[in-house]
Amino acid sequence: MSAFDALRIANSSLGVHQTWLDTLATNIANVNTVSSTDQDAFQAQMLMLRSSEGGGVEVSGVAETSAEGRVVHDPSHPLADEDGYVRTPDTDMNSQMSQLIMAQRGYQASVSVTKTAQDAYTSALQIGK
Repeated sequence: MSAFDALRIANSSLGVHQTWLDTLATNIANVNTVSSTDQDAFQAQMLMLRSSEGGGVEVSGVAETSAEGRVVHDPSHPLADEDGYVRTPDTDMNSQMSQLIMAQRGYQASVSVTKTAQDAYTSALQIGK
């Protein structure tokens, strides 16, 4: 594997991890979004990944959680129906935070690989001087 291959693979990983972080940020920001019972709940997104042709990884699609969410009794909420119910997303904050840590660590590892590959390439160029 050449330094260029390592850079290409690490770059694809950086892109996927950045997309994952963005997706998790949206999910976490909307974990407490409330809607009326006649509307859909916020649907958290999950990335689907696949290996790319020349190595590396890419996003192949986005799956969403159920639009049903959870129906919660909160008669004081302005969006509550006549029975006092509202719809909230069925998103687990603990799971989202755990995934956030994994995505951050993966991003950091990809940055480290990129730096190491760049250093190896720079050293190889210095040999030729």
